[in-house]
Amino acid sequence: MKPTLLILAAGMGSRYGGLKQIDPFGPNGETILEYSVYDAIRAGFGKVVFVIRESFAEAFKERFDEKLNGKIEVEYVFQELDKLPVGYSCPEEREKPWGTGHAILMAKDVIREPFAAINADDFYGAQAFQAMADFFNKQVSQNTYSMIGYLLKNTLSENGTVSRGICKADSEGNLVEITERHQIRRQGDVIVFENDDKALVEVAENTPASMNFWGFHPTIFKHLEEQFKAFLDEKMTLPKSEFYIPSVVFELIQSGEVKTKVLEADSPWFGVTYPEDKDYVVGQIAKLTQAGVYPPQLW
Repeated sequence: MKPTLLILAAGMGSRYGGLKQIDPFGPNGETILEYSVYDAIRAGFGKVVFVIRESFAEAFKERFDEKLNGKIEVEYVFQELDKLPVGYSCPEEREKPWGTGHAILMAKDVIREPFAAINADDFYGAQAFQAMADFFNKQVSQNTYSMIGYLLKNTLSENGTVSRGICKADSEGNLVEITERHQIRRQGDVIVFENDDKALVEVAENTPASMNFWGFHPTIFKHLEEQFKAFLDEKMTLPKSEFYIPSVVFELIQSGEVKTKVLEADSPWFGVTYPEDKDYVVGQIAKLTQAGVYPPQLW
């Protein structure tokens, strides 16, 4: 059975200032996520599922349905604030989405096979999709998941600070720790982040970082349902609390229920956190197109 690609595209991009999921970046107006779908098709994926908000479903379908018709199966699921387990209701003051863990949970009724989950606004590179496809062919199981690890130095923005999941793996390449670090940036010749006390802490350039490219067996949905209820019981009334997928995976690792392989990515990563990042991304895609990695017209 071919794996599925789940694209998390329901966020609005507050720092970026617009619906960057359908913003043009390629030479013929291609979005970043189109390059992910293109790479996934080349790596042998059979279906793509978009997690979006119902309010921009029409814009999404208009943009992608015709392009992808006949190339890969397409499904849509909706992430909304009121899509909660039975017995829970959304607080009136809640405006922020519930987070990446909740977004993935929205796809539980349409995915029955191993799947990769990615952000819509990150460029992951062809080699990363091939590495994930190889994992699905050889290693995935009910208790073996994976993540793509990028070198931290290759994931920074020149236009502001970033947050990253900083990872540690054991001698067998299994993830043993993932810590969300904030305010990461270059300072002189080193990379630093701010700890909880606002002090600057240096971190090695080649440290693996999670860019939210995960490989899951569908057993993840059961774990998500259980942990999301626990999250709501504890943090539902906190208006900015979010249910993050790295926290879910790390809890499963700590309990011994799941192993998560760290797959190394040699391909470039780049994304658009800030409006100023757009020119850089457009330029990088142009270079890859000129080098023949992608055709000038994807579809």
